[in-house]
Amino acid sequence: MNSRNSILHAIGNTSMVQLKKVVPAGCAPVFVKLEWENPTGSMKDRAAQAMIARAEEDGRLKPGYTIVEYTGGSTGISLALVAVAKGYRLHIVTSDAFSRDKLRHMAALGGELTMVPSEGGLTTKKLILDMIEVAREISRRPKTFWTDQLHNLDSITGYQQLAEEIWSQTDGKIDAFVQSVGTAASIRGVATVLNRHNSKIQIAAVESAESAVLSGGQPGPHKIEGVGIGYTPPLWEPNLVDEIIPVKTDDAKAMARRLAQEEGLFAGTSSGANVVAAIRIAERLGPDANVVTLMVDSGLKYLSADVYK
Repeated sequence: MNSRNSILHAIGNTSMVQLKKVVPAGCAPVFVKLEWENPTGSMKDRAAQAMIARAEEDGRLKPGYTIVEYTGGSTGISLALVAVAKGYRLHIVTSDAFSRDKLRHMAALGGELTMVPSEGGLTTKKLILDMIEVAREISRRPKTFWTDQLHNLDSITGYQQLAEEIWSQTDGKIDAFVQSVGTAASIRGVATVLNRHNSKIQIAAVESAESAVLSGGQPGPHKIEGVGIGYTPPLWEPNLVDEIIPVKTDDAKAMARRLAQEEGLFAGTSSGANVVAAIRIAERLGPDANVVTLMVDSGLKYLSADVYK
C-alpha cells in the first residue's frame, strides 16, 4: 500500500510553538513540539508505523496475521491505526490503570482488549510485568506478531524523523532536549540524531519522582501514564543522557492544567512533567539558550482521568 494514499501519510511533521506564560522571566525560551497533531493524538504513531513497517519488510509480519501488544493506551491506539490502514487484526493487553478514553479509542479502532487488573488504578512494576506475560502467552498463537515495544529496536527508528524536524524547526539553535521515559525509544531516537548534528546539546530524561529508578531510587506506584515502568527499560541508553530529572505526579498534573488554562495547550500528564523539567533546565541555562520538549499526547485522552476533573 502506498502510504501517501492512506492515513499513515499524516504521521509526522508536527508544529512547534514557544511557551509564553508558564515559563518564568529570565529563563531560556522553551519550545514544545505538538505531537498530538499525529492522527491518533500521540507521538506513538511514529513508533507504531516503524515497528510494523520493519516487521513487514523482514517477514515477521505477513498478511492475515494478528498483531499483539501490551500497552497503557497510546501505543495500542497507534498500533490500531496502523492495523486498520494495513488490514491486520490487533489484540491489546492493557489495564484499568489507564484512562478509559484511551481504552475506548483502542476499541473504536477495532482493537480486541484483554484487561489485566491493577492495584488501585496505579501503574506499578508488577502490573507491567503481568501485562507482558499475558501478551507473551497470546503471542504463542499461530499467525501472531508481537511488537513487544519495550524490546523493539525498530521503534527507535520511528523517532529519528522527529529529531530531524526539531533540528530544522529550530534552525539548529537548540541547547537542550527534554523527554519523559517510558520505553525510552523516543529519547534514544531523538538524542542519537541530535548528537550527530551537535554533540553539545544537553539531553535530559524525565521520570516519575515516585518511581525514580533511573536516578537510583526504588520503584513505586504513580499516575503519570506512559512513564516509569518500575525498572530500567531495556531500550534505555544512559550514555546518551546528560541528566535525569524526577518530577512528582502532582506537579506534572498541575502543569498540565496550567498549560491548558494559560497557554491553550491541552496535553496529558507526561507532557506536564516534560514542561516542569524543561523549565528547570531553562532556569539554569538562562535566556541565551533554547530548550525543546514534547507535548507527547492530547489531553483528550485524559478526560475521564483525574488530571482534568
